[in-house]
Amino acid sequence: MTTRPSAPNLRIEHFSDPRLCLGLGTPTPRLSWSVDQAPPGYTQTAYEVSVARGGEAQTAVVEGDAQVLVPWPVQPLASRESAQVRVRVAGRDTWSDWSRPVALEAGLLSAEDWQARFISGGEPQAVAPVLTRRFDIDGPVIRARLYATAQGLYTAAINGHPIGDQVLAPGWTAYQHRLAYQTYDVTALLQDGPNTIQATLGQGWYAGRIGFFNSRAHYGDRPRLLAQLEILTEDGRELVVATDGEWTASDSGVLANDLYDGQRTDLRFGTGPVADGAARPAAVSAAPLPKLVASSAPPVKVTQTLPAKKVWAAPGGGFLADFGQVAVGWVRIRCSGLEPGTEVTVRHAEVLEDGALATAPLRSARATDTYLAAGGTETLEPCFTFHGFQFAEITGLSHLEAEDVEAVVVGTDLARAGWFESSNPLLNRFHENVIWSARGNFLSVPTDCPQRDERLGWTGDIQVFAPTALFLFEAAGFLRSWLEDLALEQRPGGEVPFVVPDILGMSHPAAAAWGDAATIVPWEIYQRTGDLDVLRTQFASMTAWVDRVDALAGENHLWEGGFQYGDWLDPTAPNEDPSQAQTDPDVVATAFFARSARITADAAAVLGLDQEAARRAALAEAAREAFADAYVTPAGRVMSDSQTAYALAIAWDLAPTDRQKVAAGRRLADLVRANAYLIGTGFVGTPLVPEALAMTGNTEVAHRLVLQTGCPSWLYAVTMGATTVWERWDSMLPDGRVNGSGMTSFNHYALGAVADWLHRGVAGLAPAAPGYRRILVRPHPPAQLTHAAARHQTPYGQASVAWRREHGTFHLEVAVPVGATAEVHLPGQDAPLTVGHGHHTWTVDDAAGAAFADPPATIRELMDRPDYWGAVVEAATATGTVTGGASEVAAQLRPYLAAPAVEIAQALMPEESLSSSDAIGAALAPLTSKLSAPVSSRPPTQLQTANHERRTANYKEPV
Repeated sequence: MTTRPSAPNLRIEHFSDPRLCLGLGTPTPRLSWSVDQAPPGYTQTAYEVSVARGGEAQTAVVEGDAQVLVPWPVQPLASRESAQVRVRVAGRDTWSDWSRPVALEAGLLSAEDWQARFISGGEPQAVAPVLTRRFDIDGPVIRARLYATAQGLYTAAINGHPIGDQVLAPGWTAYQHRLAYQTYDVTALLQDGPNTIQATLGQGWYAGRIGFFNSRAHYGDRPRLLAQLEILTEDGRELVVATDGEWTASDSGVLANDLYDGQRTDLRFGTGPVADGAARPAAVSAAPLPKLVASSAPPVKVTQTLPAKKVWAAPGGGFLADFGQVAVGWVRIRCSGLEPGTEVTVRHAEVLEDGALATAPLRSARATDTYLAAGGTETLEPCFTFHGFQFAEITGLSHLEAEDVEAVVVGTDLARAGWFESSNPLLNRFHENVIWSARGNFLSVPTDCPQRDERLGWTGDIQVFAPTALFLFEAAGFLRSWLEDLALEQRPGGEVPFVVPDILGMSHPAAAAWGDAATIVPWEIYQRTGDLDVLRTQFASMTAWVDRVDALAGENHLWEGGFQYGDWLDPTAPNEDPSQAQTDPDVVATAFFARSARITADAAAVLGLDQEAARRAALAEAAREAFADAYVTPAGRVMSDSQTAYALAIAWDLAPTDRQKVAAGRRLADLVRANAYLIGTGFVGTPLVPEALAMTGNTEVAHRLVLQTGCPSWLYAVTMGATTVWERWDSMLPDGRVNGSGMTSFNHYALGAVADWLHRGVAGLAPAAPGYRRILVRPHPPAQLTHAAARHQTPYGQASVAWRREHGTFHLEVAVPVGATAEVHLPGQDAPLTVGHGHHTWTVDDAAGAAFADPPATIRELMDRPDYWGAVVEAATATGTVTGGASEVAAQLRPYLAAPAVEIAQALMPEESLSSSDAIGAALAPLTSKLSAPVSSRPPTQLQTANHERRTANYKEPV
């Protein structure tokens, strides 16, 4: 048995990869650690940090149980200063071993550290410039750091060796406010004597085409490089090689490059200079440097490659390649034997239509890479563009085998943190699709889609997806970086841009759910990681947004009128106007006002701002009361009578009384039933409906909704072969054709936000306190599943929940990391259990299975039983009673949900018929015989009479 805790696993800030601790942007990095094993009953009572720097070790012993993002305990780091950090922990008087040391190093922390100036290739041009500097080193090098960035994109090399493994560097920030730089250890690339450093510049987000207005050079008309190479030789001499007037510029073989349109490359020159004789002095910018920052997010990298699954002859010539997965990046082709100057063209698309690339979803983006071959054996791939695709059309080659081509997948290099699996293969594939959509769209900023002329950081999309993102990936640093831009781009009046970085430039942008990213995203980061500093840093932005909405709402605290996106892409909205949803935009706006006001009040409280917390709590309560007075009836009906309206009212506690909340839940469940368990929400309601149903005791309805395969539903896309989440519920129509709306993406994570319910509701793993210090284990096992599991790398270590049902029993396994506790709710038992770290198992009666042991009593209960419901739909369709399938059956039954289940046939009979011998009655006889005596043996019922009286009997409920 373990008698003392194991050595901690140390990490710095939100970086899981210690290599990212080179060039930190803070002098006081926070420390976190997890402990793999500890004796029963162990609680950390103290920790000791050792910091070795400058040949000396500083130590600090701190009492307490904190182990997540604890403050730097010793003197702050200076610019360029390096250190090695270790930690050990104690439970009472028993100390662990020391952790493995983590090496870290500060970057350039002040503007005065920079000697470099921005340089460019001169006048704006399509050809990518190569910037070159030659220099000599006298003596061995013991340390060399390159600090580099660009307005645009850059690749760099020293003495012909590529620097780093990043791509599309330095990424995209709000360039006019801040620019991220990268730090590289280039010691091994330098040599005694002559050396050469080169950088090739691409247009990128800075100078290329950006947005759907076909605008170019939004930030500047040409890319520029900023680089500072600092060298320390063995004899103590320091040499700085910074971008200045001593650099030269040449043309490269990259003849054109654009993120949307693609790259044209003459491989006879590669990406280096065309000829030394063509060199010209680099142009030095006189403009002051922007704010330079070390990124808190991992860089964009090549994360994997996908071999072609199939290559075949394209109908119009050339070849088509299928990589089996919608991904983001580019195509890499290996070829040989081409005549020099042969042109090879690669076009990209996410899906095929009529056997060819479906390029309509690209809109104006060309998504085309072309190459002029050098001859011999060569590799064709771009460096200054990316595409969203599963299929590629390749022309210019006479021969192509599958092993010659692969998809290079790129994105922000986020470590996986969460996993889910179940007994339903479609559900598992959907979850995998969510992961792929996040990977593809988390590329420097959280974008909306990777393929068309957009790829922008829409605030509303990440607002709904943040909880899912923070479970699946270690995304806190990535989202914190984006939030910094959000705050910088926020208007003086508090309005939040619709996209961040803001390339739309609207003067007063304010839309519910989109602007609320300012409050919801930092709050979710705090809840999932325990990072209190994100609230401290973003609090001014959070309150500015809420105050702006408060001013727009006025004295009655109802945010009404004005532009709103509403419940964007509600499935009933017309293609030409996705904002025309079932839910009144005023209901959505006021609900978000109340939600954000409550979040800011809670944030003020945890920050210790008591007076501010009290003031903002009063505002939140006023907004909540205003919502209830205006939109919730005493009987629990919510204005708009839509799935989203009820989900908002329930999930965010906007229905004042328990009675109203229960009634709202019942109505929400009936709306789902009457819609044949198809989804009826857009971006706003999608992540909330299953939660709201479960909160009001309608869990099986939630599961039926999530497991639905008809259109619209989450699993419909999976049945159509999707490998990512779609922008529209019907991005591909049932006949296999592409939705012709003009706004259709096959890789868009927003509707995948329901994965958070899979983790918390289906598997049952959720945070009960910030950072998972306390874990809530409350699975809602669907009757349709035999097992499900989720695991998550919490700040304290890995937590997991796994359940399975067999032979009338329910088995639950829970793993709790050291430093955390779990509140466990077993199905069918009222009181929760509290357990500490370790592995725990329970076996109880299968309450979910027992719930379906008796026949359904009402039509409402019958519809919730998949077996009964399937028989009803089959019988109604086979007899011609309905022609519209399950949706029409559900609509027919909508007024009769409270009727006895045995009268299901009568509810479906044509109004003019009173005969119990109708075809539908006969078809359903085997089913109704299970419910009670055969229908033919009973006299006409109230429901039959109600049909004859045009459906006005006692069983009819309000529609």
